Amino acid sequence: MITGHVFIATSLDGFIARSDGDIAWLLERDDPAEDHGYDDFIADIDVIMMGRGTFEKMRAVRPWPYHRPVVVLSSTLTRSDLSEDLLDKVRVANFSPEEAMRMLQSEGHRKVYIDGGLLIQSFLKAGLIADMVITSVPVLLGEGRRLFGSIPADISLRHEQTKSFPSGLVQSHYRIEA
Repeated sequence: MITGHVFIATSLDGFIARSDGDIAWLLERDDPAEDHGYDDFIADIDVIMMGRGTFEKMRAVRPWPYHRPVVVLSSTLTRSDLSEDLLDKVRVANFSPEEAMRMLQSEGHRKVYIDGGLLIQSFLKAGLIADMVITSVPVLLGEGRRLFGSIPADISLRHEQTKSFPSGLVQSHYRIEA
């Protein structure tokens, strides 16, 4: 059975980026001395699925930071939009969340990291997220790109654990209740 998993940071008021996509506020708070659990999280992931916006932010980062296959869900990007060095690392697909998960399951994948605000929202609406690790950064942005959008019905969560860090970050793990 394939499952979707979220590992993301937000401002205290629930934004994942400023309105223009800027995440400098997040990078300024990153303390390399603190282990926020990303390495342990990603070690158990088979494939990363990200939205176009997240890919656009990451596409120029070198060295390429991902050591898992990446699938970008987009209705506007194509393989020809990828740089030569990413052709064997990134795949672009124009699928619904359900179609994308069926494709990945048929390829033998079991745990998928879902990354990007709109993508996370669409996967939540489709019932394809098993759990979420959300790290709150102690900053108020006032406006920007929200992690969560409107949903057709309540989504019940079960709190698994919360950790706080000396930097002020607070990380909570929630399981989606079926």
